[in-house]
Amino acid sequence: MKVLVCPLDWGIGHATRCVPVINKYLEFGDEVIIAADGRPFEFLKIEFPQCRFIRLKGATITYPKRKGFLIKFFARSPFLLWSYFRERRDIRKIIRSENPSIIVSDNRYGLWDQQVYSIILTHQLNIIFPQSIHFLSGFLNGIINRQIEKFDECWIPDFELHNGLAGKLSHPAKLPVNAHYVGILSRFSDPSGKRNVINSCDYDIFVALSGPETQRTKLEEIIFSQLINSGLSGIIVRGLTELTEDWNLTDKIRVFSHLGTAKMKEFILRSHIVICRSGYSSLMDMATLGKIAILIPTPGQTEQEYLARYHLEKKIYFSMPQHLFDLLYAIEMTRNFPGVIMQNDYKALGERIKSIRESASIIQKAHYK
Repeated sequence: MKVLVCPLDWGIGHATRCVPVINKYLEFGDEVIIAADGRPFEFLKIEFPQCRFIRLKGATITYPKRKGFLIKFFARSPFLLWSYFRERRDIRKIIRSENPSIIVSDNRYGLWDQQVYSIILTHQLNIIFPQSIHFLSGFLNGIINRQIEKFDECWIPDFELHNGLAGKLSHPAKLPVNAHYVGILSRFSDPSGKRNVINSCDYDIFVALSGPETQRTKLEEIIFSQLINSGLSGIIVRGLTELTEDWNLTDKIRVFSHLGTAKMKEFILRSHIVICRSGYSSLMDMATLGKIAILIPTPGQTEQEYLARYHLEKKIYFSMPQHLFDLLYAIEMTRNFPGVIMQNDYKALGERIKSIRESASIIQKAHYK
């Protein structure tokens, strides 16, 4: 079968969680085509050189501070709506040229088609909006849920029990009728389900920078300035997939523009503490590896702010706002926040893929095309 995988291009988090999905389809012997843009395109091209790639442009997004969000939100609404209709146009062009059997869309609501079995991968079933537009949250979530139900299936990258890892984001009061929990998805997971063994920690910290600009650069500047005279040892990955640079910040700290999955996993396991954004993909990675982490939510990104607060209140991960970040204080506070270990054997994901391959609906759609 020919499978078209389309991650959202707001940072590389949506691309990293597509890695186990792509691997699972490749295990079934399917041909995978990846449609992406920006850093997700570059990242997945490194991870899957055997796959074919298509440039699929997404909506450029920035996360402002809370002040003035309402004005900025409504000012950008026409552009976001136009981006949705551009996605609808572009997916029809790709379907005509590639004739895929399945579309897997990670948080891209316009990438579905009535003639192709369409799956949306998302944990955001209950989106948290800023306080300034909270009065619209029911209306906006209703629109999003109606879009989700246009897909044949909705895959939720979380566990169903005990509110999982994403809390109320992935556990709404009412699930879409096409929803299936497939467990957390991390590029660092072992398909056999084996736990990661840490023999020793050679570094004090591992810093993973990510997310949309300009906030990625702002956090980088804060981290660099506080590390230079800290005396700490560590590894910093800047999240710049388009570059291949590496250099020394100090005699104990090495900086990489980007690292492949295997090397990045090795450095994380050899580090005592991880510093990263509180994006959901980062949380899935930390839970998979069982690491202690310090979370710094992207300013103005309400999902990350909620996840940071949720895990702080549960005493799992310590977090601090970017503008108040104090490295040495945060490291000291991690003594009270041990992290969590969650393993996914990917049986639920494999069963969904197997069920779809054997279902009558996909055969009917293929016949209709």
